[in-house]
Amino acid sequence: MIIGSVRCELLIYDVHSLKEKRSVLKSLQTRLKQRFNLAVAETNFQDVWQRAELSIVTVSNQKVICERELERALKFIDIESEAERTLTTYEWL
Repeated sequence: MIIGSVRCELLIYDVHSLKEKRSVLKSLQTRLKQRFNLAVAETNFQDVWQRAELSIVTVSNQKVICERELERALKFIDIESEAERTLTTYEWL
């Protein structure tokens, strides 16, 4: 069993409060979970309103499948979200 995870930092430019940030992140998390069947959580910068860190995790019996799913999720974030992805870190177990 392979567990693949990716942490990505996001910059959210068009928000002016934590409430607006939460709305953007909640929408993004829900769409990622529904479309790709991944576990997604905000893992850092909870009190900063223009910055966030999302951790995305998937499990499979092959590393290639995990990589493909995580890459699809990151591509979705880059295209569909209101946030800019900056630093991205992969981990494998």
